[in-house]
Amino acid sequence: MSDFQTWEQQAHAEQWLLFPENIGKRLSIDETAFSDGELYTFLTNKDGHCGKGSIVAIVQGTDSKSVIEVLRKLPEKQRNMVEEITLDMANSMEKIVRKSFKKAKLVIDRFHVQQLINDATQELRISLRWDAMDGENILRKMAKRAHTSFIVKVFENGDTRKQLLARSRFLLFKSGEKWTQSQRLRAKILFENYPQLQQAYSISHSLRMIYSKNFTKESGKQALRNWHEKVKEMNLNSFDTVARTVQANEDEILNYFINRSTNASAESFNAKIKFFRASLRGVQDKKFFLYRLAKLYG
Repeated sequence: MSDFQTWEQQAHAEQWLLFPENIGKRLSIDETAFSDGELYTFLTNKDGHCGKGSIVAIVQGTDSKSVIEVLRKLPEKQRNMVEEITLDMANSMEKIVRKSFKKAKLVIDRFHVQQLINDATQELRISLRWDAMDGENILRKMAKRAHTSFIVKVFENGDTRKQLLARSRFLLFKSGEKWTQSQRLRAKILFENYPQLQQAYSISHSLRMIYSKNFTKESGKQALRNWHEKVKEMNLNSFDTVARTVQANEDEILNYFINRSTNASAESFNAKIKFFRASLRGVQDKKFFLYRLAKLYG
């Protein structure tokens, strides 16, 4: 019933699909998996708003050399029209964009940057939780040897030390004004007992605030430099690694303040693909699945 058999891109559909007519000034690039964890690189037009005309290119894999080779099949004149491309912090994605769209500004997605500092904060919390568990186990053994009962210390909100650290996961992702009453109490106890976690949360929150304020690129640069100084004062390896990563990608991160562009459209498009895949209970015929995507969003 469809024109799948006469589809002009059928022969190479599993390797790549191109829609030159969908190129715009502002694009997003990201990766997504279809089935069995096999990755595809998606280049989408923000002006498509995840609807018809969104897909510019779909390329099998994330190898920069292969993706660049396909994207260079797009007319150079159209590629030079692109002014801005949002992406994550993967080196392969940066290389793809720089080689394929030489006149485009690269904008590293703010949420990927924030995720780095969130991961460092959670890493510290988990490390402290393991220490708390080890400490409890040692005290339990000592009590057993001494033939005395072991009593676990309970804080005013009913949490033990290890429960406090386990249950604090989500509040460390949120701004303080969004905490519930029980989370405020838990945060108060947590920070009183683990001041290094309070410092980590403060660093994470201050980065979030840099993005929230209406900075220009230059004022954002100064705010980011001040943030780097705070990270240095912490003297923790994971946070130092985040700071070095941010510093290495500073210009692309600061390009956010030009148009406040994010990769949210690409993430939204990925979610649509995953929902479409789930509604079909998986991908059995990859070529036909790509054909349907092309018809819906190409």
